[in-house]
Amino acid sequence: MRRDELHYELPPERIAQHPIEPRDAARLLVLDRTTGRIEHRVFRDLPQYLSAGDALVLNDTRVIPARFFARRATGGRIEVLFVHETADGWRVLFRPAARLRTGQTLACEGDATRLELVGPAERGQWLVRPQPPLAPLDLLTRVGRTPLPPYIRRSKPEPGDVDRYQTVYARQPGAVAAPTAGMHFTPELLAALDRAGVRRADVTLHVGAGTFAPIEADDLADHRMHAEWIAVSGAAIDALRVTRATGGRIVAVGTTAARVLESLPEGTLHEGGRAASASGWTDIFIYPPYRFRHVDRLVTNFHLPGSTLLAMVMAFASPDLIRKAYEVAVAERYRFYSYGDAMLIL
Repeated sequence: MRRDELHYELPPERIAQHPIEPRDAARLLVLDRTTGRIEHRVFRDLPQYLSAGDALVLNDTRVIPARFFARRATGGRIEVLFVHETADGWRVLFRPAARLRTGQTLACEGDATRLELVGPAERGQWLVRPQPPLAPLDLLTRVGRTPLPPYIRRSKPEPGDVDRYQTVYARQPGAVAAPTAGMHFTPELLAALDRAGVRRADVTLHVGAGTFAPIEADDLADHRMHAEWIAVSGAAIDALRVTRATGGRIVAVGTTAARVLESLPEGTLHEGGRAASASGWTDIFIYPPYRFRHVDRLVTNFHLPGSTLLAMVMAFASPDLIRKAYEVAVAERYRFYSYGDAMLIL
Protein backbone atom coordinates (compact mmCIF):
# COMPACT_ATOMS: atom_id res chain seq x y z
CA MET A 1 0.00 0.00 0.00
CA ARG A 2 1.20 3.53 -0.78
CA ARG A 3 1.20 6.43 1.63
CA ASP A 4 -0.84 8.61 -0.70
CA GLU A 5 -3.69 6.09 -0.42
CA LEU A 6 -4.13 7.26 3.18
CA HIS A 7 -5.02 10.81 2.16
CA TYR A 8 -8.43 12.45 2.47
CA GLU A 9 -9.69 16.02 2.61
CA LEU A 10 -10.81 17.27 6.03
CA PRO A 11 -12.02 20.83 6.64
CA PRO A 12 -10.17 22.20 9.71
CA GLU A 13 -13.44 23.04 11.44
CA ARG A 14 -14.26 19.34 11.65
CA ILE A 15 -11.37 18.76 14.10
CA ALA A 16 -12.96 18.66 17.57
CA GLN A 17 -11.35 21.08 20.01
CA HIS A 18 -13.45 20.13 23.04
CA PRO A 19 -15.18 16.90 24.08
CA ILE A 20 -18.94 16.52 23.87
CA GLU A 21 -20.96 16.14 27.06
CA PRO A 22 -22.02 13.66 28.20
CA ARG A 23 -19.42 11.27 26.86
CA ASP A 24 -21.89 8.81 25.34
CA ALA A 25 -23.71 11.57 23.43
CA ALA A 26 -21.02 11.41 20.74
CA ARG A 27 -22.27 10.35 17.32
CA LEU A 28 -21.61 6.80 16.13
CA LEU A 29 -21.21 5.91 12.47
CA VAL A 30 -21.91 2.19 12.05
CA LEU A 31 -20.25 0.55 9.03
CA ASP A 32 -21.14 -2.99 7.96
CA ARG A 33 -18.14 -4.54 6.19
CA THR A 34 -20.28 -7.18 4.47
CA THR A 35 -22.94 -4.95 2.93
CA GLY A 36 -21.27 -1.54 2.96
CA ARG A 37 -24.33 -0.15 4.76
CA ILE A 38 -23.81 2.95 6.90
CA GLU A 39 -26.02 3.96 9.82
CA HIS A 40 -25.93 7.11 11.91
CA ARG A 41 -26.49 6.52 15.61
CA VAL A 42 -25.40 7.84 19.02
CA PHE A 43 -22.67 6.12 21.01
CA ARG A 44 -25.03 5.08 23.80
CA ASP A 45 -26.76 2.89 21.15
CA LEU A 46 -23.71 0.60 21.12
CA PRO A 47 -25.40 -2.19 23.17
CA GLN A 48 -27.86 -2.69 20.31
CA TYR A 49 -24.99 -4.04 18.18
CA LEU A 50 -23.59 -6.42 20.79
CA SER A 51 -24.95 -9.69 22.16
CA ALA A 52 -24.66 -11.70 25.36
CA GLY A 53 -21.42 -13.65 25.17
CA ASP A 54 -19.54 -11.01 23.19
CA ALA A 55 -16.39 -9.56 24.76
CA LEU A 56 -15.47 -5.90 24.87
CA VAL A 57 -11.68 -5.41 25.01
CA LEU A 58 -10.71 -2.17 26.77
CA ASN A 59 -7.29 -0.57 27.03
CA ASP A 60 -6.97 0.42 30.70
CA THR A 61 -3.89 2.61 30.30
CA ARG A 62 -3.98 5.93 32.13
CA VAL A 63 -2.68 9.14 30.60
CA ILE A 64 -0.02 10.76 32.75
CA PRO A 65 0.63 14.54 32.92
CA ALA A 66 3.56 14.10 30.57
CA ARG A 67 4.03 17.68 29.30
CA PHE A 68 6.06 20.20 31.31
CA PHE A 69 8.51 23.06 30.81
CA ALA A 70 12.19 23.58 31.53
CA ARG A 71 14.68 26.43 31.19
CA ARG A 72 18.08 26.58 29.58
CA ALA A 73 20.93 28.30 31.42
CA THR A 74 20.26 31.33 29.22
CA GLY A 75 16.63 31.44 30.38
CA GLY A 76 15.17 30.07 27.15
CA ARG A 77 11.99 28.08 27.70
CA ILE A 78 11.76 24.49 26.40
CA GLU A 79 8.61 22.35 26.24
CA VAL A 80 9.29 18.78 27.36
CA LEU A 81 7.18 15.71 26.62
CA PHE A 82 8.09 12.68 28.72
CA VAL A 83 7.89 9.52 26.53
CA HIS A 84 8.98 6.62 28.73
CA GLU A 85 11.60 5.49 31.24
CA THR A 86 14.44 3.12 30.35
CA ALA A 87 17.24 1.50 32.34
CA ASP A 88 19.62 4.33 31.43
CA GLY A 89 17.32 7.33 31.87
CA TRP A 90 14.22 9.01 30.48
CA ARG A 91 13.26 9.36 26.82
CA VAL A 92 11.77 12.80 26.14
CA LEU A 93 10.92 15.10 23.26
CA PHE A 94 11.95 18.77 23.33
CA ARG A 95 10.42 21.73 21.53
CA PRO A 96 12.42 23.60 20.36
CA ALA A 97 15.39 21.23 20.29
CA ALA A 98 17.69 22.81 17.70
CA ARG A 99 20.14 24.43 20.13
CA LEU A 100 20.30 21.67 22.71
CA ARG A 101 23.59 19.86 23.15
CA THR A 102 24.82 16.80 25.01
CA GLY A 103 26.04 17.71 28.47
CA GLN A 104 23.70 20.65 28.96
CA THR A 105 21.43 20.82 31.99
CA LEU A 106 17.87 22.15 32.02
CA ALA A 107 16.06 23.43 35.11
CA CYS A 108 12.47 22.19 35.43
CA GLU A 109 9.96 25.00 35.88
CA GLY A 110 8.27 24.95 39.27
CA ASP A 111 10.60 22.32 40.71
CA ALA A 112 14.20 21.87 41.88
CA THR A 113 14.74 18.92 39.53
CA ARG A 114 17.25 19.36 36.71
CA LEU A 115 17.57 17.34 33.51
CA GLU A 116 21.02 16.28 32.33
CA LEU A 117 21.08 15.83 28.54
CA VAL A 118 22.85 12.52 27.91
CA GLY A 119 22.42 12.57 24.15
CA PRO A 120 20.05 12.31 21.18
CA ALA A 121 18.04 9.10 20.77
CA GLU A 122 15.85 7.64 18.04
CA ARG A 123 12.95 9.47 16.33
CA GLY A 124 13.96 12.91 17.54
CA GLN A 125 13.94 11.91 21.20
CA TRP A 126 16.59 12.72 23.80
CA LEU A 127 17.94 10.59 26.60
CA VAL A 128 18.01 12.59 29.83
CA ARG A 129 18.73 11.83 33.47
CA PRO A 130 16.93 13.68 36.27
CA GLN A 131 19.05 15.19 39.00
CA PRO A 132 18.51 14.16 41.71
CA PRO A 133 17.32 10.74 40.51
CA LEU A 134 13.58 10.21 40.91
CA ALA A 135 10.66 8.30 39.40
CA PRO A 136 8.98 10.08 36.47
CA LEU A 137 5.60 10.38 38.18
CA ASP A 138 7.22 12.03 41.20
CA LEU A 139 8.10 14.96 38.96
CA LEU A 140 5.15 14.86 36.56
CA THR A 141 2.51 14.92 39.27
CA ARG A 142 4.11 18.13 40.56
CA VAL A 143 4.71 20.05 37.32
CA GLY A 144 3.15 18.11 34.45
CA ARG A 145 0.16 18.99 32.29
CA THR A 146 -2.27 16.91 30.26
CA PRO A 147 -0.47 16.13 26.97
CA LEU A 148 -3.16 17.19 24.51
CA PRO A 149 -2.35 16.33 20.89
CA PRO A 150 -1.01 19.09 18.63
CA TYR A 151 -4.20 19.44 16.57
CA ILE A 152 -6.09 20.62 19.68
CA ARG A 153 -5.00 24.21 19.31
CA ARG A 154 -5.10 25.81 22.73
CA SER A 155 -2.37 27.71 24.51
CA LYS A 156 -2.69 25.29 27.42
CA PRO A 157 -4.98 22.52 28.65
CA GLU A 158 -8.17 23.51 30.45
CA PRO A 159 -9.11 22.10 33.89
CA GLY A 160 -11.70 19.75 32.36
CA ASP A 161 -9.07 18.08 30.19
CA VAL A 162 -7.60 16.32 33.23
CA ASP A 163 -10.68 14.10 33.42
CA ARG A 164 -11.93 14.18 29.84
CA TYR A 165 -8.67 13.29 28.09
CA GLN A 166 -8.94 9.97 29.90
CA THR A 167 -11.25 6.96 29.88
CA VAL A 168 -13.48 6.32 32.89
CA TYR A 169 -11.82 2.91 33.30
CA ALA A 170 -8.20 4.11 33.13
CA ARG A 171 -6.13 2.23 35.71
CA GLN A 172 -2.50 1.72 34.65
CA PRO A 173 -0.46 4.97 34.42
CA GLY A 174 1.94 5.24 31.52
CA ALA A 175 0.31 6.67 28.37
CA VAL A 176 1.26 10.02 26.86
CA ALA A 177 -1.79 9.99 24.58
CA ALA A 178 -5.29 8.73 25.28
CA PRO A 179 -6.91 5.61 23.78
CA THR A 180 -9.59 7.90 22.42
CA ALA A 181 -12.23 5.40 21.28
CA GLY A 182 -12.72 4.45 24.92
CA MET A 183 -13.41 8.01 26.01
CA HIS A 184 -17.05 7.69 24.89
CA PHE A 185 -17.93 5.16 27.59
CA THR A 186 -19.69 6.20 30.78
CA PRO A 187 -20.10 4.11 33.93
CA GLU A 188 -23.80 3.83 33.08
CA LEU A 189 -23.12 2.52 29.58
CA LEU A 190 -20.63 -0.02 30.91
CA ALA A 191 -23.20 -1.15 33.47
CA ALA A 192 -25.80 -1.57 30.72
CA LEU A 193 -23.37 -3.76 28.77
CA ASP A 194 -22.72 -5.82 31.90
CA ARG A 195 -26.45 -6.37 32.35
CA ALA A 196 -26.72 -7.42 28.71
CA GLY A 197 -24.18 -10.20 29.29
CA VAL A 198 -21.30 -8.60 27.39
CA ARG A 199 -17.98 -9.65 28.88
CA ARG A 200 -15.15 -7.22 29.50
CA ALA A 201 -11.46 -7.93 29.14
CA ASP A 202 -8.95 -5.27 30.18
CA VAL A 203 -5.62 -5.09 28.39
CA THR A 204 -2.90 -2.45 28.57
CA LEU A 205 -1.05 -0.55 25.87
CA HIS A 206 0.76 2.57 27.01
CA VAL A 207 0.12 4.87 24.07
CA GLY A 208 3.33 6.63 23.02
CA ALA A 209 4.10 9.89 21.24
CA GLY A 210 4.64 7.92 18.04
CA THR A 211 0.89 7.60 17.65
CA PHE A 212 0.94 11.10 16.13
CA ALA A 213 3.98 10.46 13.94
CA PRO A 214 3.18 10.56 10.21
CA ILE A 215 4.22 7.78 7.87
CA GLU A 216 7.25 9.09 5.98
CA ALA A 217 7.95 6.13 3.66
CA ASP A 218 6.14 6.14 0.31
CA ASP A 219 5.62 2.39 0.57
CA LEU A 220 4.04 1.36 3.86
CA ALA A 221 6.17 -1.80 3.89
CA ASP A 222 9.19 0.47 4.49
CA HIS A 223 7.72 2.22 7.54
CA ARG A 224 9.26 1.38 10.92
CA MET A 225 6.59 1.37 13.60
CA HIS A 226 7.22 2.84 17.05
CA ALA A 227 7.19 0.35 19.93
CA GLU A 228 4.73 0.50 22.82
CA TRP A 229 4.46 -1.51 26.04
CA ILE A 230 1.60 -4.00 26.29
CA ALA A 231 0.30 -6.35 28.97
CA VAL A 232 -2.49 -8.94 28.91
CA SER A 233 -3.45 -10.71 32.11
CA GLY A 234 -4.34 -14.36 32.44
CA ALA A 235 -7.88 -13.34 33.40
CA ALA A 236 -8.26 -11.39 30.14
CA ILE A 237 -6.94 -14.28 28.05
CA ASP A 238 -9.27 -16.71 29.85
CA ALA A 239 -12.28 -14.45 29.21
CA LEU A 240 -11.44 -14.19 25.52
CA ARG A 241 -10.93 -17.94 25.21
CA VAL A 242 -14.38 -18.49 26.68
CA THR A 243 -15.76 -15.97 24.20
CA ARG A 244 -14.17 -17.80 21.29
CA ALA A 245 -15.28 -21.21 22.57
CA THR A 246 -18.92 -20.13 22.98
CA GLY A 247 -19.23 -18.34 19.64
CA GLY A 248 -19.06 -14.78 20.96
CA ARG A 249 -17.44 -11.93 19.10
CA ILE A 250 -14.35 -10.05 20.25
CA VAL A 251 -14.87 -6.29 20.02
CA ALA A 252 -11.72 -4.19 20.26
CA VAL A 253 -12.30 -0.70 21.66
CA GLY A 254 -9.80 1.35 19.74
CA THR A 255 -6.79 0.69 17.57
CA THR A 256 -4.64 0.31 20.69
CA ALA A 257 -6.72 -2.61 22.00
CA ALA A 258 -6.62 -4.10 18.50
CA ARG A 259 -2.82 -3.81 18.42
CA VAL A 260 -2.58 -5.63 21.74
CA LEU A 261 -4.76 -8.48 20.52
CA GLU A 262 -3.05 -8.80 17.17
CA SER A 263 0.34 -8.88 18.90
CA LEU A 264 -0.67 -12.19 20.48
CA PRO A 265 0.47 -15.30 18.59
CA GLU A 266 -1.92 -17.22 16.36
CA GLY A 267 -4.08 -19.59 18.41
CA THR A 268 -3.57 -17.80 21.74
CA LEU A 269 -7.29 -17.24 22.24
CA HIS A 270 -8.38 -20.70 21.15
CA GLU A 271 -9.16 -23.40 23.66
CA GLY A 272 -5.89 -25.05 24.61
CA GLY A 273 -3.79 -21.98 23.78
CA ARG A 274 -0.54 -22.02 25.67
CA ALA A 275 -0.01 -18.41 26.78
CA ALA A 276 -1.16 -17.77 30.36
CA SER A 277 -0.46 -14.02 30.11
CA ALA A 278 1.61 -11.72 27.93
CA SER A 279 3.68 -8.55 28.30
CA GLY A 280 6.47 -6.74 26.49
CA TRP A 281 7.03 -4.29 23.64
CA THR A 282 5.08 -4.44 20.41
CA ASP A 283 5.94 -2.69 17.16
CA ILE A 284 3.29 -4.41 15.05
CA PHE A 285 2.24 -2.28 12.07
CA ILE A 286 -1.12 -3.26 10.61
CA TYR A 287 -2.02 -2.14 7.11
CA PRO A 288 -3.80 -3.67 4.08
CA PRO A 289 -3.96 -6.53 3.25
CA TYR A 290 -3.40 -7.68 6.84
CA ARG A 291 -5.66 -10.53 8.04
CA PHE A 292 -6.96 -9.97 11.58
CA ARG A 293 -6.67 -13.04 13.80
CA HIS A 294 -8.27 -11.98 17.07
CA VAL A 295 -10.61 -9.04 16.39
CA ASP A 296 -14.17 -9.40 15.07
CA ARG A 297 -15.48 -5.86 15.50
CA LEU A 298 -13.77 -2.53 16.03
CA VAL A 299 -14.82 0.66 17.83
CA THR A 300 -12.65 3.56 16.72
CA ASN A 301 -12.51 7.32 16.25
CA PHE A 302 -11.81 9.12 12.96
CA HIS A 303 -8.07 9.33 12.34
CA LEU A 304 -5.55 11.66 10.75
CA PRO A 305 -4.74 11.40 7.04
CA GLY A 306 -1.48 9.57 6.45
CA SER A 307 -1.47 7.93 9.87
CA THR A 308 -0.72 4.38 10.95
CA LEU A 309 -4.11 4.37 12.70
CA LEU A 310 -5.96 5.05 9.45
CA ALA A 311 -3.94 2.29 7.79
CA MET A 312 -5.09 -0.17 10.46
CA VAL A 313 -8.74 0.80 10.06
CA MET A 314 -8.43 0.35 6.30
CA ALA A 315 -7.00 -3.10 6.92
CA PHE A 316 -9.95 -4.03 9.14
CA ALA A 317 -12.59 -2.99 6.61
CA SER A 318 -11.12 -2.12 3.22
CA PRO A 319 -9.56 1.07 1.84
CA ASP A 320 -12.58 1.72 -0.39
CA LEU A 321 -15.12 1.23 2.41
CA ILE A 322 -13.21 3.45 4.81
CA ARG A 323 -12.79 6.19 2.21
CA LYS A 324 -16.55 6.07 1.60
CA ALA A 325 -17.29 6.17 5.35
CA TYR A 326 -14.94 9.11 5.88
CA GLU A 327 -16.50 11.00 2.98
CA VAL A 328 -19.94 10.44 4.52
CA ALA A 329 -18.67 11.49 7.95
CA VAL A 330 -17.28 14.75 6.57
CA ALA A 331 -20.50 15.46 4.65
CA GLU A 332 -22.60 14.68 7.74
CA ARG A 333 -20.42 16.97 9.87
CA TYR A 334 -19.04 14.36 12.24
CA ARG A 335 -16.36 15.58 14.64
CA PHE A 336 -12.87 14.16 14.01
CA TYR A 337 -9.83 13.01 16.00
CA SER A 338 -9.31 12.63 19.76
CA TYR A 339 -12.29 14.62 21.05
CA GLY A 340 -14.42 13.68 18.06
CA ASP A 341 -17.12 11.13 17.26
CA ALA A 342 -16.81 7.37 16.84
CA MET A 343 -17.23 4.58 14.32
CA LEU A 344 -18.29 0.98 14.86
CA ILE A 345 -17.11 -1.41 12.17
CA LEU A 346 -19.13 -4.61 12.04
